[in-house]
Amino acid sequence: MKTMERKILKEGKVLPGGILKVGSFLNQQIDTDFLVEMADEVEWLYGDERITKILTIETSGIALAVASGMALGVPVTFAKKHRTSNVDGEAYTTVVHSFTHGEDYNVIVSKDYLGPKDKVLIIDDFLASGHALRGLIDLCNQAGAKIVGVVVAIEKCFQGGGDEIRSEGIRVEALAQIESMTDTEIKFRKQESRE
Repeated sequence: MKTMERKILKEGKVLPGGILKVGSFLNQQIDTDFLVEMADEVEWLYGDERITKILTIETSGIALAVASGMALGVPVTFAKKHRTSNVDGEAYTTVVHSFTHGEDYNVIVSKDYLGPKDKVLIIDDFLASGHALRGLIDLCNQAGAKIVGVVVAIEKCFQGGGDEIRSEGIRVEALAQIESMTDTEIKFRKQESRE
């Protein structure tokens, strides 16, 4: 998605530690017009797959997941990072390490919202080492749900998570793939585009 690459170059900022800040349009402030474009791209990529549910993790993946759910006409379930009083009954749980926060979270999804009849599209904002996606994949496996594929807004290819997940036979699509990143330059991996 060339528009995502342009948006990253125009508004993104590389912070120390290999962090890409895209808070102005993706995960702190949402550019709603651009969000619709991203969801249209997700629908173009997966519209024929008969998805029954989108799964994401709180919080930064929720906006893209909800917009994509609207475009695909399916519900969105998100894994909570903490058990709260409104999560009752049985639940699937797994541990996820956050690259951005440097913490481990026990993420949880109620068994009411994910099950063996679901054909799931997993969506998140970033894919770096793949810890969050691995957690979501684990939750789907625990539920017996079929994973149709994964969509991320931005993949940091140089951290290897996407290639590892693809090597396991899971389809992974990224709206932008960053091949390398320094304080002064971001290089994108060439990919097919419908633009």
